[in-house]
Amino acid sequence: MIAQEMNPKVDFYFNKAKKWQEEIEKLRMIVLDCGLTEELKWGCPCYTLQKNNVVLIHTFKEYCAFLFFKGVLLNDPEGILVQQTENVQSARQIRFTNIEEIVAMAATLKAYIYEAIEVEKVGLKVEFKKTDDFKMPEEFQYKLERIPALKTAFEALTPGRQKGYLLYFSQAKQSKTRQERVEKWIPQILDGKGLDD
Repeated sequence: MIAQEMNPKVDFYFNKAKKWQEEIEKLRMIVLDCGLTEELKWGCPCYTLQKNNVVLIHTFKEYCAFLFFKGVLLNDPEGILVQQTENVQSARQIRFTNIEEIVAMAATLKAYIYEAIEVEKVGLKVEFKKTDDFKMPEEFQYKLERIPALKTAFEALTPGRQKGYLLYFSQAKQSKTRQERVEKWIPQILDGKGLDD
């Protein structure tokens, strides 16, 4: 593939970085060398193939990373792909804590990027869990059974909003906390809104 040019709209991201500047600039060179188009999405450098997101560079306090949007579909012979949280279904990260490991892994990183490009070229799709696959907390089920309007309103929400509530309610370890969360969000559900609306 032909190396792509830097997008000036993305330069600010690399210029503002303090802690990880050298590392993310190296990641940028590696990914651009693979022929992807550089864009700015979600305030981060995002690399696309025919407008499809392939990989993103982002930074955190403890590390910087490549995020592969369909990372779950990639082979991982090196065992370096990380699932950020148990609820992330598709994306996977490769994390870095210093420039030396990025330089040492450059060929491996390109191999992962090229595989991600092939995933896009052949049109592979990630099969996401359906709302029914998510655990229904008994505290919420109890309310749905006793408040018909709540059941109707919840079922009218988009699948993504339903999943958001189910995950949020389920994450509480104690029943009391789950009950409090359910009570707090009933008005929002009745208004047809998701957690972030």
